[in-house]
Amino acid sequence: MGTWLQLARQVFASSTAPLRHAILLTDGKNEHERPDHLAAAIADCDGVFSCDCRGVGTDWEVAELRRISTGLLGTVDIVADPAGLAADFEAMMQTAMGKQVADVALRIWTPQHAELQFVKQVAPTVADLTGRRAQSGPQAGDYPTGSWGGGESRDYHVCVQVSSAAIGQEMLAARVSLVAGTEVVLGQGLVRAVWTDDEALSTRINPNVAHYTGQAELAQAIQDGLEARKNGDEELATAKLGRAVALANESGNEDTAKLLAKVVDVIDPATGTVRLKRKVDDADEMALDTRSTKTVRTRPRT
Repeated sequence: MGTWLQLARQVFASSTAPLRHAILLTDGKNEHERPDHLAAAIADCDGVFSCDCRGVGTDWEVAELRRISTGLLGTVDIVADPAGLAADFEAMMQTAMGKQVADVALRIWTPQHAELQFVKQVAPTVADLTGRRAQSGPQAGDYPTGSWGGGESRDYHVCVQVSSAAIGQEMLAARVSLVAGTEVVLGQGLVRAVWTDDEALSTRINPNVAHYTGQAELAQAIQDGLEARKNGDEELATAKLGRAVALANESGNEDTAKLLAKVVDVIDPATGTVRLKRKVDDADEMALDTRSTKTVRTRPRT
C-alpha cells in the first residue's frame, strides 16, 4: 500500500490541479512492506492529495485503511459485497466532484498566557487534529481539514487553557479562522473566557460539547470493545459495547445503534445492558469498526 501511495504521489506531482483526490480499493492486507514504510509513505503524501479508502470483502485490516484515510484526510468504509462497489464508487466520485475549495485549514490564534490543549473534528466524523499543527504566524497554527464542498459544514471542538484572572474579568482566549490556501479567510469566530464565582455558570457544560464528547467516547468504546472481543476478553467487550449502546441510544445515533445490534443482543439500550452474540458475521463487525467514528449532530432543542 505504501508503494501504491508513492506512485499516486508521483502522478499528482505533475498536476497543477488544486483539488487532488485518490481512491484506494483493496481486498487484502498490506503485505511485503514494513509498517514504518507505510507510515513514511503516508507522511510523504500528506498535503499532496486526499485519499478515500474502501475495503472489499472481509480479508483486509480496518486499522490499516483507517491509518491511511486519517493521515490523508479521506474516508474509510467497507464494501462487503463486491456487487455494491459500482454504487459506492459513484457516490465517492460525486462527493469528490462536489468539492469546491482545496487545502482548507483551521487557523487558531491564542494570546500569550494561553495554551491550546486540543483541536478535534467532531462532525461528521471524529478526528483528532491536535498533532497536525503547522505554525502559521506568531501564536497561531494551522490544522489541515482537506477540501470542502459547497454548503458543507463541519463541527470542531477546541480546548484552550488560560491563566487565572480576577472575577468579572473577560479576555479573548482564541480566534478561530477557516482559511483557504494561506491567505483567504472563509470565516472567523472568537472564543471568550470569562471569570465568575457563580457555581452554576462555572460548572455548566455546553450541550454541544457534552454531546460531542459523548460521540467521541462512543467511537472509542466501539473500537475498544471490538478489540477486547477479538482478544477473547468477553467481560471487557461486553462492558465497552454496552456503554456504546447506551451512548448511541442517548444521542440518537440510530445508524450506529443498528450496527451494534448486529454484534450484541441489546437487552436494555438505556442502561447499556447487552449480551455478546456468539456468532457474528465478519462483515457486520468490520462495518461497525469502520463506521464507529461517524457522528450525529446535536438534536434541536424543543
